[in-house]
Amino acid sequence: MSDDVAAKKLACIIAWPAAHSRSPLIHNYWIAQHKLNAEYRREAVPPEEFADFIKSMRKRGYVGGNVTVPHKETALKLTEPDARAKAVGAANCLWYDGDTLRSTNTDVEGFLANLDQMTPGWDRGLTSAVVLGAGGGARAAIYGLLAREVNHVHVVNRTRERAVALQKKFGDRVHPAGWNETTGLLGGAGLLVNTTTLGMVGQPPLEINLRCPVSLVVADLVYAPLETALLANARAKGLRTADGLGMLLHQAVRGLERWFGIKPEVTPELRALVEADLLKK
Repeated sequence: MSDDVAAKKLACIIAWPAAHSRSPLIHNYWIAQHKLNAEYRREAVPPEEFADFIKSMRKRGYVGGNVTVPHKETALKLTEPDARAKAVGAANCLWYDGDTLRSTNTDVEGFLANLDQMTPGWDRGLTSAVVLGAGGGARAAIYGLLAREVNHVHVVNRTRERAVALQKKFGDRVHPAGWNETTGLLGGAGLLVNTTTLGMVGQPPLEINLRCPVSLVVADLVYAPLETALLANARAKGLRTADGLGMLLHQAVRGLERWFGIKPEVTPELRALVEADLLKK
């Protein structure tokens, strides 16, 4: 093995299944752009093998990696998570600090940075937001909204108990609500965030009445299709929107920075590359 190959730094996406992940496309684009001696790989790891894989990452040559479905909560338990990962309840970015495998949750900054880029000023004077769903994406969105000092975050979920659990986790600024309350809540909201899989390719549609002020910003974490029915409806009404692809791109930034010491940029060229890949699939 040559010294050049031996010195190559490796990172990966750990998922089950893993074939759908666009993380290798994103990170290898940045690796080539910055001429790094590195490679980002795809690792399909079933749940029963995840713990052993995590323990052997360094032996496999990895300096860190990303974790996605269904491993985010398990990764939290098997690493040294920061305060953000603990608060969200899931880890999606891992890196070695000496001999310690640390973790964080970059979905929060991906969510916020995407809104900042796509809808500048979205949080200026924002007092009320509506979040659809109560899973991992919702937890990241809620954490981010509370960090931006939004006073009222209404969590709408078909199973009210899960929304109540998020109120207990994040505090009194989170307000559980039933699905039938959505339209009424939108009348006084400045932001709507869909964190459910509704509207995703292969999933049931998201049926919602956008009876809302023209100032409402609509964000959808779904990125396949690129334009969901929710976003198309919002744009037809002249509302500002932020799509799921932007969040996917922005959440990847800190991983590359942690592993290789370079903070990459989310550029129109990178977005076009991933868009073309999504449309091809």
